[in-house]
Amino acid sequence: MGKEPQKTVIIGSGPAGYTAAIYAARANLSPVLFTGREPGGQLMITTDVENFPGYPEGIMGPQMMEDLKKQAERFGTEIKYELIDRVDFSDDVKKIYTESGEEIAAHSIIVSTGATARWLGLESEQRLTNNGVSACAVCDGFFYRGKDVAIVGAGDSACEEALYLSNLCPVVHMLVRRDEMRASKIMQDRVMKQKNIKIHWNTETEEILGDTEVTGVRVRNRVTDEVSELPIAGFFVAIGHIPNTKLFEGVLEMEETGYLVHEPNSTHTNVEGVFVSGDAADHVYRQAITAAGTGCMAALDAERYLGEKGVI
Repeated sequence: MGKEPQKTVIIGSGPAGYTAAIYAARANLSPVLFTGREPGGQLMITTDVENFPGYPEGIMGPQMMEDLKKQAERFGTEIKYELIDRVDFSDDVKKIYTESGEEIAAHSIIVSTGATARWLGLESEQRLTNNGVSACAVCDGFFYRGKDVAIVGAGDSACEEALYLSNLCPVVHMLVRRDEMRASKIMQDRVMKQKNIKIHWNTETEEILGDTEVTGVRVRNRVTDEVSELPIAGFFVAIGHIPNTKLFEGVLEMEETGYLVHEPNSTHTNVEGVFVSGDAADHVYRQAITAAGTGCMAALDAERYLGEKGVI
């Protein structure tokens, strides 16, 4: 890549990273994008995507990521299938280091490392992912309209997703591990008032049932030890996400939960010349379309920054 610092380097390759690359490449920033260990991010483990504008028949997640990658490459993005495992943002020219030890210098950095859903860790959960098991009710709830489902979790996100599902499904079984929820009082009240949400307190998921698709869930009451089976068609996991931001600990400002902090209505982080997009900073919406939107914003912010610095 030569010794001259890159104009912009993008770390991460989901909808945010690829959209940032498309915009940066079209602005003649000659971006270099590092895919990380999971090129395409969470969309690579998503089958039907039906809520991304422009695909009236829907599209498979991996195919969408391939389309975005090709579009980024068409305009001159250089894509590197490597992991960045160290960064040094102490100077105007930032330095990042690949797993193999290569040092890359850049005038600006766009972080789009995403987040990973927390899972229960059951074999059946892994086996039936995309065949009835999902970590996103807003993405996949529509496929289970008119069918009974279960959701595991007890925070605000779990409550929001349970309420979303309650508008589509006859019964939503909410599996709560303790005898109380972590969610805010207002969210708990809304869930309690929804007649078709059935809360199972002190309940642990033992097994998701079904050979090729979800047919039920076996649960155990942690107080009585009673085991029971609930017939369901969809099982939603809402126990949180882990932002992939460990790389930036002590370097970029982050929330307690690890999500990167940015200035309001912009993608600027606390370090000048470093911008964040997608789920690495978003614990509210977490959609492909919102990630893509912030990828566009990050590229535009980087372009303005480089203009002000006289790099372009």
